[in-house]
Parts: sequence; C-alpha cells; structure tokens
Amino acid sequence: MIINLAINAVQAMSSMPEQQRELLIRSQPDTAGHISVIVSDTGIGIDPTGVDRLFTAFFTTKPGGMGMGLSICRSIIGAHGGRISATANPGPGATFQFTLPSS
Repeated sequence: MIINLAINAVQAMSSMPEQQRELLIRSQPDTAGHISVIVSDTGIGIDPTGVDRLFTAFFTTKPGGMGMGLSICRSIIGAHGGRISATANPGPGATFQFTLPSS
C-alpha cells in the first residue's frame, strides 16, 4: 500500500517545478489503538468531482491508468480491519491516510 501511494504521489508531482515537490510519509499511533500511515504530497491535488470515486475499481485520473491501485489498497486494508481516506491539502497536493489495528 505504501509503495502504491508513494508512486501515485510522485506521479502527481511530476508536472510541478522540482523545487516545489515534497513527499512526506509518516506513521503514528492513535488513541484507539490503531496505527495510521499518512502519505502527503504537493502535487496536482484531488479533483473535487472525482473524490467520491477515488477508491472505486476502474476509476482513474491518469492517462493510461487502469484505476485498480487505490481499489486494491482499499480491499486489502479493509480485509485487515482498517480504512483508507483521501483529502485535498489546504495548499497544493493531497493526503492519503490508512489506519490499521495495531494488534
């Protein structure tokens, strides 16, 4: 999952000037006994018209994309009792976060 989210972030930043590209990957425990992994970038962001379909199979915003990566991530994370979400950053880019039980 982390690799897929990181590759998506790098691709989303490819049209940005090099000095403006930033990819942040971090993990942290939460108060409910879960572990969260956050992948944030300064890329093109999330189109508000497609945000509800981001994790739907065969939905893609990339030329030549298959639309399977985020759907597969959601299935795997869900099978392990977790959840995944995406939000637009206040500035450029997007943040994807998935949470899994720590035990």
